[in-house]
Amino acid sequence: MKKEARDASRQPWKNVDYDASVSGPLAGLKVVDLSRLVAGNMASLQLADSGADVTKIEPLPAGDPLRAWQQAGIQTFWSVYCRNKTSIALDFRHEKSIDILTRLIDQADIMIESFRPGILESMGLAPAILHQRNPGLIILRVSGFGQSGPYSHRPGFGTLVEAMSGFASRTGEAGGGPLLPPVALADMISGLYGSNGIMMALRGREQTGHGQIIDLALLDSMVSAIGPDAFDYAVTGEVKQRVGNGSNTASPRNIYQTSDDHFIAISASIQSTAKRLFATVGAAAMIDDPKFATNAARVKHQAEIDIVVGGWIAARSRKEVLAIFDAEGITAAPVNNIADNANDPHFIERGIYVAATDAAMGKVPMHQPLPIMENNLDRLRMPAPTLGQHSRAELAKAGFQDNEIDQLIALNVISQP
Repeated sequence: MKKEARDASRQPWKNVDYDASVSGPLAGLKVVDLSRLVAGNMASLQLADSGADVTKIEPLPAGDPLRAWQQAGIQTFWSVYCRNKTSIALDFRHEKSIDILTRLIDQADIMIESFRPGILESMGLAPAILHQRNPGLIILRVSGFGQSGPYSHRPGFGTLVEAMSGFASRTGEAGGGPLLPPVALADMISGLYGSNGIMMALRGREQTGHGQIIDLALLDSMVSAIGPDAFDYAVTGEVKQRVGNGSNTASPRNIYQTSDDHFIAISASIQSTAKRLFATVGAAAMIDDPKFATNAARVKHQAEIDIVVGGWIAARSRKEVLAIFDAEGITAAPVNNIADNANDPHFIERGIYVAATDAAMGKVPMHQPLPIMENNLDRLRMPAPTLGQHSRAELAKAGFQDNEIDQLIALNVISQP
């Protein structure tokens, strides 16, 4: 039963096969990725999914710590974030490692790293040195708090910046404590900013011939995700309080439970939608009441709205509520879990998840490359690599002779399975 639940070939997802022969819009770009965990890997995934040649340089003996984020002994995070990439396994402590890294970076268009600020410099790989050797190199430096500032020396994880940014203080029930997101939200957002910054830097290089340094701090990215909070505070002098599934700025907006113990999310903050919602739940007169006539007024009286809307929904099943809301043009959606998605016709027809081949599990589901473009599934070129799978091949591409590679393997500087 457990194995069947994990077997993507028995799920409705579109089946796809990796094809190393296909190309992409970033074909020809060489990326050396020294990063660890999610943010750097998310950035390089966007490039890899678009055809760039991304080589992960993983530390021996265990490789990228992302490999340790497993479910039932399977490297699920690694399989998703590191598809379309190759792997070199390197002993960073060996004296020959810096020469290897230098020769690889010399031939790269982009280098990504996520060491604590100052570590790259201590390795003899300061950006100024790298740019002397490779002026067009684009360097993405991923850290928790940035390359400057009094916190720059601190180790930075997404959890810490999700707390410090102000995000966690906004989430949670009214009167309750703050809540952290259960996913790597800061890393995901930062990875997207990182890949976007690389594309802008590539455009700049076309104009100037020079690469540049991108200082990507997870804290900065997470601050941007909470929008105009600083502006709002400057205007009102008030700190926004936690409102559960409600909103400080829009109403009606909440999650409501149905009679069959499912949940429905509603966002009806546009005036016309709010009017239709009130009419649909038998409370059309509310829109003429000064307490509910405008969005600002409704935000102040959300609790009263919840009693009316929530009571109407609680008397009906999820299927009934969604059918009525769909017919009336109410902006609502079910609160799905991953099992619900497997039976959702939109997820299935659109191919939001696809079933791709995995050496350990056969067909496994993962999101398809985004954004969706022409021939989108052709962007899946190869599965995530085993540790050091491409050590020999990638060093050979970089100009290392066979005898050099043999010696490096014999000295355990690199690992080739």
